[in-house]
Amino acid sequence: MQLTVNGTYHEVDVEGDTPLLWVLRDHLGLTGTKYGCGIAQCGACTVHIDGLAVRSCQVAVDTLEGAEVVTIEGLSQEDNLHPVAQAWIETQVAQCGYCQSGQIMQAASMLENDPTPSNETIDAVMSGNLCRCGTYPRIRAAIRLAQTKMGG
Repeated sequence: MQLTVNGTYHEVDVEGDTPLLWVLRDHLGLTGTKYGCGIAQCGACTVHIDGLAVRSCQVAVDTLEGAEVVTIEGLSQEDNLHPVAQAWIETQVAQCGYCQSGQIMQAASMLENDPTPSNETIDAVMSGNLCRCGTYPRIRAAIRLAQTKMGG
């Protein structure tokens, strides 16, 4: 299988129905994308495929020919954190941190597609990303801060 992840072309020797999550973690060593539930219900495995937030546990690698996959490792460029990642730090969102890469990827995709979301839109878009620590108010505050940083 061939795929492009974080701007780098990769060839991996896996079955076509292998979930992208396992290719990222086990074959490419990109462990920032987390396994949560395995059924696309928690959002811990969220990555971008062609700019859209997708649950990587449910995407077969053979469906990705010609697609651009971006993980949490590829969201920021070198020493320049993505505005959403920076806002997460400044707002001190994380407690345990397990869900945060998926949360950040979901929020970044949302803000790219809707630079000025309403609170209702934020709640709806982010509702598929679960946080056991319950940091939802800080997540919304970080999204608002990132929105400002991104000019929205």
